[in-house]
Amino acid sequence: MSETKKKIGILTAGGLAPCLSSAVGGLIERYTEIDPEIEILCYVGGYKGLLLGNSITVTPEIRENAGVLHRFGGSPIGNSRVKLTNVKDCVKRGLVKEGEDPQKVAADQLVKDGINVLHTIGGDDTNTAAADLAKFLGENDYGLQVIGLPKTIDNDVFPIQQSLGAWTAAEQGAMYFDNVVSEHSANPRMLIVHEVMGRNCGWLTAATALEYHTLIDHDDYLPELGLSFDRRDVHGIFIPEMEIDIDKEAARLREVMDDQDNVNIFISEGAGVEAIVAQMEANGEEVPHDAFGHVKLDAVNPGKWFGSQFAEKIGAEKVLIQKSGYYSRAAAANAEDLRLIKSCTDLAVQCALEGKSGVIGHDEDQKNVLRPIEFKRIAGGKPFDIDTAWFVNLLNEIGQEKGAKVEVSH
Repeated sequence: MSETKKKIGILTAGGLAPCLSSAVGGLIERYTEIDPEIEILCYVGGYKGLLLGNSITVTPEIRENAGVLHRFGGSPIGNSRVKLTNVKDCVKRGLVKEGEDPQKVAADQLVKDGINVLHTIGGDDTNTAAADLAKFLGENDYGLQVIGLPKTIDNDVFPIQQSLGAWTAAEQGAMYFDNVVSEHSANPRMLIVHEVMGRNCGWLTAATALEYHTLIDHDDYLPELGLSFDRRDVHGIFIPEMEIDIDKEAARLREVMDDQDNVNIFISEGAGVEAIVAQMEANGEEVPHDAFGHVKLDAVNPGKWFGSQFAEKIGAEKVLIQKSGYYSRAAAANAEDLRLIKSCTDLAVQCALEGKSGVIGHDEDQKNVLRPIEFKRIAGGKPFDIDTAWFVNLLNEIGQEKGAKVEVSH
């Protein structure tokens, strides 16, 4: 492979976030600004497309119109959840043949396509998969750079200060609930559970609650006729990183219910999972897992569990459980995220041309400098710090006592 001329591969993988489309567009735009002759291939459907050799060549027309991608959510080139080191799963899904090593199949496809820089845009699973691939490539003298961009609405990647798309997801979740909250008027003593999508999404749940609390604070109300800030506000926030005293919280929320005739709570999809899984296993139920070994959260249904825990204790006549995840994660990036994406894609291209590999992000262990972070230091499940000033202030404003810190495994 020639070291004088780069050929670029791009793939997006994992779940969606409000940054994938923009990041793809940003990379294409920056390479085009520097050298329109640099060839770019986009693999369709993430690592699945790489294994199957399914790609789209970036043409001059695509380069000219790449800016359009900043206005859309989702990923134009598609995603998949594929773990290259999970050989059994790759064989089962028909991505490789029996006896083949998916990492070698991926590496050979990159060599066949002439790729010497691979950009992976995804969360911790995507980038740890990229790390595994980079290690395999290095050990087998393939001579390929891998440069990751950190996508996760949970903002839970070690040691990255802020992952792409998380700010937008919080903002969109707040906008979603601004409509849903009006359902409190559909029935007396209504309990509305806003379930925020994400495995370790303490940060996203808290940030969404703050965005919503701030958003509705600017509205005009008519409390004399029942339209009040208090009825529409957040009344409880429950996240994996903070201990929950169900009975104590239920007593507090019952007072809210008696006073306001409704209760609105925000919960993390990952909150209480260990307790729910233990309960399911005790009942002899099978707990399904994904290709990465994670419990499938939609199967354990934390929102339903929390709703049932609180409903009777607070005297709710009706429970409404709403998930904002698909609404928020598929949104186009907001202005704040667009600035972050631009800085990361520009540095990713610079690193590619300088022969560097790693995951682009503000490194918390190095004074939050934006740099290519070593793959071996990337891990998911970074817990939200419940002592963060804005979260403590938010709990005080809604009248909720801060629970003890819980160690969240990752």
